[in-house]
Amino acid sequence: MAGRRLGHNREMFLRTVAALFLACAAWAQQVPVEEFVLENGMKFLVVQRKDSPNVAAGWVAKVGSVNERPGVTGISHLFEHMMFKGTHAIGTRNIEEDLKINLELDRVYAAIREEEQDLARRKRLGEIENVKDPKVRTPRHQKLLEEFNRLNARQKELLVTNEFDRIYTSEGAAGMNAGTSQDFTIYYISVPANKLELWYWMEADRLVNPVFREFYSERDVVHEERRLRIDSTPTGKQMEEFNAMFWKSSPYSWPVIGWPSDLEAITREDANAYYNLNYAPNNLTACLVGNVDVAEAKKLAERYFGRLRRGPRDPEPVRTAEEESYTERRMVAYAEAPPQVVVRYHTVADGNRDEYALMVLAELLNDRTGRLYRSLVLEQQVANAAFAGSNGYKYEGYFELRGIAKPGKTPEEVEKALYGELEKLKNELVPDRELQKVKNQLAASNFRRLQADFALMVQLLIADVSRGWQTINTDPPLMQAVTPADIQRVAQRYFKPEGRSVMLLHTKRAAAKPSAGGAQ
Repeated sequence: MAGRRLGHNREMFLRTVAALFLACAAWAQQVPVEEFVLENGMKFLVVQRKDSPNVAAGWVAKVGSVNERPGVTGISHLFEHMMFKGTHAIGTRNIEEDLKINLELDRVYAAIREEEQDLARRKRLGEIENVKDPKVRTPRHQKLLEEFNRLNARQKELLVTNEFDRIYTSEGAAGMNAGTSQDFTIYYISVPANKLELWYWMEADRLVNPVFREFYSERDVVHEERRLRIDSTPTGKQMEEFNAMFWKSSPYSWPVIGWPSDLEAITREDANAYYNLNYAPNNLTACLVGNVDVAEAKKLAERYFGRLRRGPRDPEPVRTAEEESYTERRMVAYAEAPPQVVVRYHTVADGNRDEYALMVLAELLNDRTGRLYRSLVLEQQVANAAFAGSNGYKYEGYFELRGIAKPGKTPEEVEKALYGELEKLKNELVPDRELQKVKNQLAASNFRRLQADFALMVQLLIADVSRGWQTINTDPPLMQAVTPADIQRVAQRYFKPEGRSVMLLHTKRAAAKPSAGGAQ
């Protein structure tokens, strides 16, 4: 027995040493980034890795749904779609007729909007029930729709479908895609190192000479995407309502994909104004990671992206801040999903000194070795799964906990158990050993993320949106400096009933409605 115990202890010792070695390497590692800025304000980040056969290339527009306003919610995501529609040189068989049809579509759609606004007025007065009912349309309205459809069909005949993607893939590039979030819109691809100039030409061309063809029909595509991602998922609508309830005044309250009424009404005129402000070079950052020479990267940037004209002004920061919450907000919902609870607290924006402790705290709770799984799943057996996460956006932040109830248990029981774990964090210091284990895991995870060219490129671009790319080097040590006292302090400061919103979600087929009151 003694020999076995010694062997076990030795194995544990070696694992600990290995974890600490990896953690120390991650803490010490600094990503060597070369930065240069063109005269028009566009920033470039380059990380040279000569052993890579490819270059992970991307750029980010520092605009997302938080920068929108009521009336055009979803325009950032719609724009992500439009940036793949091509340019004067790509995506069309006849650019002159293509541009002419765009203007005709704008003219006809403006007239259609007049008809739609009149229908909305009649509905407000109670004269009609459904503005989409074809029977309530005027003859003029119907004629305009027919002309609109003919123009769309004609423009479709001129299209060279997916030409943007085909040019890239024919030259060995892969993974072209984009994404829109609350704070940014990012575009990326991986190209062979010897085809890097193609990336410069393609990306600069769609910024210098974009053509928002198929604009109005693409709104329908986004509307269908919204239906698939939100309307047709078991809890999509419920989470959308919960998010809108959580944010009292902040523009983070509306969905990234936009409200349906806005998606149906955004015009190409709206898009042009949005583009001129937010896609100017002084609001963009590009990043290249891989087998690329810095001097050559700068030379190509000046040749291709130097043509972009700086915007007349920088986009303004978001003005409307979230007002302090003085009451708990509760929501009872039903869905064709397992019973569960979501608890969300207002916390801090990205880069706040408390964010590091909140992120470490989330890791203490998460995974199969974390406190939530051990307590709610294994010991109390009230949940099948439980999660926690700290989300620091550019302007605001929140901490969220979720628990999925075990069969026979209720969301209220899971909610009570979640609060029990938070109370422990408020009243008891986290043991040093437990905290160090989590720090090691975070350091190892960060180390792994820095190794892949593509992951590093994405991280650098996202970091530059908020506080600058340098935070990829400066944040890890701050995470490692978190103490047990820091964990206790943030738990006491932010996990208060008056700062939280709660959604109790019951399985739709349940017969009895539960009380809206929750555990204290």
